[in-house]
Amino acid sequence: MISGDICTRSCKFCNTKTGRPLPLDSEEPVRVAQSIRELGLKHAVITSVDRDDLPDAGAGHWAKTLRQIKVYNPQTTLEALIPDFGGDMKNIAEVIETAPEIISHNLETVRRLTPFVRSAAKYERSLRVLKQIGESNVFAKTGIMLGLGETETEIFELMEEVLSAGCYFLSIGQYLQPSLKHLPVKEYIHPDIFEKYKKKAYTLGFRHVESGPLVRSSYRSSLYLPV
Repeated sequence: MISGDICTRSCKFCNTKTGRPLPLDSEEPVRVAQSIRELGLKHAVITSVDRDDLPDAGAGHWAKTLRQIKVYNPQTTLEALIPDFGGDMKNIAEVIETAPEIISHNLETVRRLTPFVRSAAKYERSLRVLKQIGESNVFAKTGIMLGLGETETEIFELMEEVLSAGCYFLSIGQYLQPSLKHLPVKEYIHPDIFEKYKKKAYTLGFRHVESGPLVRSSYRSSLYLPV
């Protein structure tokens, strides 16, 4: 996770610290790149907190980090799990131009529940982010959590909207309450239901889906890459 550990948003499902972030560390891009090289990673997933305090929402720092990773690790494939950058297409384009193999942006939940689950993000704005990624030469990916009170119909509608945005990679996992201050779990979804959603997603046209109670956005991430 880059750009610090303090998020400017306070989503009700997330246990990341929220508040006023510290200034960006200009040396972080190189340090992250060097760490990946020292670990000998064949595939890496990079994510960040939201930085609504910055003029570009942190997009420039993102781009510098991804470029440095490629310089130090030309054989390492990358997934960039990005925030919405305030929906600014220029900011999103700056990350797309660095050409990671996958750019992921999570919807997290269905349209109806978004205002209650995500503090500042908008469902339609996230779809636009996915559409912009999908229209580029980079694979678009998104992830959702179950157990927040969504219905089967809403999940199927989300799948169709995600596909319409040009996003063909999907992860589906179980929401778990990080603390008593966060949203309660409305339902623990049976593994058979996760499998049902996986089969439905493939039927609709998704190219790779990971679906299960313990699945998280970066779970088996390298398997989303074409062979």
